[in-house]
Amino acid sequence: MTLRWVIFISIYILVDIYAFQAIKTVTRSYWVYGLWVLISLLVLGALIYQLGISSDRLIGVEKMYVFGFFLVVFVPKLILVILMFGEDIIRLFVGLFTKIGGGSEAFHLPSRRKFVSTLALGIAAIPFASLLYGMYKGKYNYKVLKYALEFDDLPDAFHGYTITQLSDIHSGSFNDEEKVAYAVNLANEQKSDVILFTGDLVNNVADEMNRWKKTFSTLKAKDGVFSVLGNHDYGDYVSWETETAKNENLSQLKALQKEIGWDLLLNENRTLTRDGEKIKLIGVENWGEGGFKKAGDLNKASEGVTKEDFKILMSHDPSHWKAQVKEDDRNYQLTLSGHTHGMQFGIDIPGWIKWSPVKYRYENWAGIYEEFGRYINVNRGFGFLGYPGRVGMWPEITVIQLKKRGKDA
Repeated sequence: MTLRWVIFISIYILVDIYAFQAIKTVTRSYWVYGLWVLISLLVLGALIYQLGISSDRLIGVEKMYVFGFFLVVFVPKLILVILMFGEDIIRLFVGLFTKIGGGSEAFHLPSRRKFVSTLALGIAAIPFASLLYGMYKGKYNYKVLKYALEFDDLPDAFHGYTITQLSDIHSGSFNDEEKVAYAVNLANEQKSDVILFTGDLVNNVADEMNRWKKTFSTLKAKDGVFSVLGNHDYGDYVSWETETAKNENLSQLKALQKEIGWDLLLNENRTLTRDGEKIKLIGVENWGEGGFKKAGDLNKASEGVTKEDFKILMSHDPSHWKAQVKEDDRNYQLTLSGHTHGMQFGIDIPGWIKWSPVKYRYENWAGIYEEFGRYINVNRGFGFLGYPGRVGMWPEITVIQLKKRGKDA
């Protein structure tokens, strides 16, 4: 066992023991004590086996559920530790004041108050219930988010043109065919002119999509279904025996998309026409800041495209927009991305608050952003990965209507 696992287990046990003090303050039931210890050991053992001992490095459903239940158990304990630590600081100061100010010879630390421990347990129950709900219902709680964007240079014929965007399907995580079919049907019900998928069809390998080919082949739009690759589609998170096997997997994924009727853009562009006018659809391979793959080539993808053309760019990682796209002189009017998942956790009340821890990693992480008169939409994702659920950041189907500024409906 590596040093980092020893450190992790030590922290886990310390947090568990500290949080357990709240239970001891509230109840004297040895059945409750035993259940607490049993659940803690089962979760820790499963986590060590799945992530530390098992030779299978793929991110599968079993691993995600083990990680999910770890969060369900551990996050509330962290909340308990924070709240109880605050009480312990107060208890310490009260004890010191009693000794120094009251003339007591012996230092006496006041007992924990049952009310505080009960309140702490009540607060900790909120993330406990939320994380369970996210795993049971939240991950399939699909939302259709609609936007209307105005542009000065949109061709007149495309006024009112609609786009349905999907992203981050992560088909290797699904376990409910009925719910997935419902979401695909929901996307079709939007009756958009085009459907655009912005990457991460699988978690690890192309075979994950085999079970879902029939379902996703039913996606239809007047001008077709177009897609690009995301960082997970390349098989970079798998220990391949040979580079040939890895390349064959990517070829299989590309062929699969063609099989289900999607037009995969690999640093390429297409022309969408309506009444003699056109817009350009550009698709780059994955390009992400940090340690993510940088296979995207904006120059190659934009060959034959002029500055005057109206352009829709599909690029999986929104950091690409920040780094290379939004200030480009060629004027990419609309970029569609995904990748962040909104971290699958946060608070999102339109017009009031939009927050997730992922905002501290990505400048553009969910929804519509505008700079220099250019827009990006970061889709919160269709599927899920890691934690097998969603809390607050629900799976998303985006519908964007293009409008010519000043033009009547």
